[in-house]
Amino acid sequence: MAVLVETRPPVESTAVHRRADRPYWRRNLPVTIALYVVLALGSLAFVYPFLWMIATSLRSLAGVGSSGASIWPREFLWDNYTRAITSFPFWRYALNSVLTTLIPIVGTVFSCSLAGFAFARLRVRFSGVIFGVVLATMLLPGEVTMVPQFMLFNNLGMIDTLYPLILPAFFGSPFYIFLFRQFFARMPSELADAAVVDGCGWFRMFLSVYLPLARPAVVAVSILLFMGYWNNFLGPAIYINSDQWKTLPLALAGFQSVNGTDTPLLMATSVLITLPCLAIFFFAQKQITNGITFTGGR
Repeated sequence: MAVLVETRPPVESTAVHRRADRPYWRRNLPVTIALYVVLALGSLAFVYPFLWMIATSLRSLAGVGSSGASIWPREFLWDNYTRAITSFPFWRYALNSVLTTLIPIVGTVFSCSLAGFAFARLRVRFSGVIFGVVLATMLLPGEVTMVPQFMLFNNLGMIDTLYPLILPAFFGSPFYIFLFRQFFARMPSELADAAVVDGCGWFRMFLSVYLPLARPAVVAVSILLFMGYWNNFLGPAIYINSDQWKTLPLALAGFQSVNGTDTPLLMATSVLITLPCLAIFFFAQKQITNGITFTGGR
């Protein structure tokens, strides 16, 4: 007669499994709390200047001196933002900033994604060497090419126009070429084989198959480019002379020299200029992380 013997796991082993099934933050609660405290303090150190800028933009000129480093205004003067917009041609400069931001984003994304696709999928002789040369250009500081580029646009008669701020974007950027190359290299090669069977050429394959699938990288690169182009000050300062083509960062420098003593007005203008970057980064930070981490390499 068979005898059924009930076996039970050891008590210690069961306790270990139960601890392993619990989330990490519950298993290491003191460490988790300490990490959150450190992160909160670090975040406060970074966000404090922006909070002070917003608070100062809502104060009166007399309230700036009496409030000191406080981030809570005793008075809320929303009229400062109205004065900031009407005290100089804000919308004209905003339009110039939009043109010198959105058009270069389109040009950089298209040229860099096309070059990245070519480096990732076209098997030609010396492609690795050429790709290395492209990456090596990242070692050149911008000051090296600044004077030759200025002379080029000067000979073309494009000084004091928006062309020098737009055209270079259509010739690519080595860092973003690298990002797109890594993204396309991680895609399965069966996509290219299927496109060839359907009769696609390389350019049609890029537009119809690979570029739509590269949406995370496109979004991440576009957001990073927006931050750079929107806040670009050096380029307009070099090429723009007349008041008609000034962008917001360049106009803010002139605005500061005229209204430097009116701190609330200056801070209100700075908040308005910073707001688009802050809003885009806040709502799209997940896309930035996903787009960059997917290009982790191969």
